[in-house]
Amino acid sequence: MTHRLFEGKDHAAIYQKYRFPPPDEVKNIILQYLDKKKGQPHVLAVDVGCGTGQNSRLLAPHFQEVVGIDISECQLEEARAVPGYPNVTYRKGTAEALPFPDSSVDLLTAVSAAHWFDQSRFLVEASRVLKPRGCMALLGFSNSITRLHYQDCGERLKHIYEEVKHVLLPHTSNQVAVSESKLAELYSAIPFPDKERIECIQVNLSISVRNLVGFIESWSMFQAYKKIDPQAAKDLLLNTQKRFLEEMGVTSPDTEIEKELEYFCVLASKPH
Repeated sequence: MTHRLFEGKDHAAIYQKYRFPPPDEVKNIILQYLDKKKGQPHVLAVDVGCGTGQNSRLLAPHFQEVVGIDISECQLEEARAVPGYPNVTYRKGTAEALPFPDSSVDLLTAVSAAHWFDQSRFLVEASRVLKPRGCMALLGFSNSITRLHYQDCGERLKHIYEEVKHVLLPHTSNQVAVSESKLAELYSAIPFPDKERIECIQVNLSISVRNLVGFIESWSMFQAYKKIDPQAAKDLLLNTQKRFLEEMGVTSPDTEIEKELEYFCVLASKPH
């Protein structure tokens, strides 16, 4: 069964505002793999579980056509509202029943999404829709290996971040644990002999305190907590932002801090 935790309009708006696209380091790994395994032309990329389209738009310059697929109409509405990407379209659909003909897709991607799929059904569909030598790239980042840096208080900021995760732990889906395993089980189940898993792609990015707190708000476990106790969830965000700012000795939530993330990427190429 496909998990449906990101469908609400409010959650979609938060997702659009605070989720960041995969970094260039990861995008380049995927495109180089596709070049090596399949070569040009790159006609069609399909971004499964596309959410509000951050990764779909990232792929746009490299393909004739990009199609984002998501189960949530609210997420797709947010994606469609972003102007300037004439070769990107969005369709409602699931990973387990992809709306594409056999052997028609050059690249199939899923960013921080594959852990929600019915893995065996998704892999059958991936095998069906990919062209010979077409590629699959399933990626995400490990939220358990996040470091924060601001002057000399990085460890204390990380401690606050870990405390928030601890509060939300009872509301965390088992599927998030699948992501934290870096899709080990799904990787094993991929039927293609040509596959690899890159586990530790270190990425540094600057993020404002406001956007870091917004990122926490976009988590499925935060949204589950919010459904149970809206006031406590709101207080958690406000208190977290206040603690970050106090620890840093600043007043503006637009103050930027360095966030260190570890991405992983599962790559596979369909046999000729």
